[in-house]
Amino acid sequence: MLVNDAVVVNDAVDTARSQADTDLIRLALEARYDELTGEYDDAVLQSQVLRLVEVGDTAGDDQADSGTKTAERDTAQSLLRTILDRRAQFEHALARLEEGTYGWCEGCSAPIPVERLEIFPSATTCVSCKQSRERRAA
Repeated sequence: MLVNDAVVVNDAVDTARSQADTDLIRLALEARYDELTGEYDDAVLQSQVLRLVEVGDTAGDDQADSGTKTAERDTAQSLLRTILDRRAQFEHALARLEEGTYGWCEGCSAPIPVERLEIFPSATTCVSCKQSRERRAA
């Protein structure tokens, strides 16, 4: 997948991405967004089923049963939040593509390596800026 095309002319970087390249990137991002939407819908359905089973099957529960149900409910909610977060990242990537900033680091404005974007298409920072953020957070 072509993400950004940089041409160096007299120490200046000129960027150009054809409409066809942009369309390919958009299709890939939208496909992953749609996959995440499907995963979210499935997770919501499983969470609802879990809740219904939980409500209808409480007779004779001891503390261990109650704890297990709570842990299952927490896991299901965590999965929903994770999927929503990842979907939001792809929404942001699509917005950046429309703005013309997709493939460029939000921290230093350098091009994000194509290999990074192929592995993590919603990346907003180059490796160097990502490492700096992680070091500061630790």
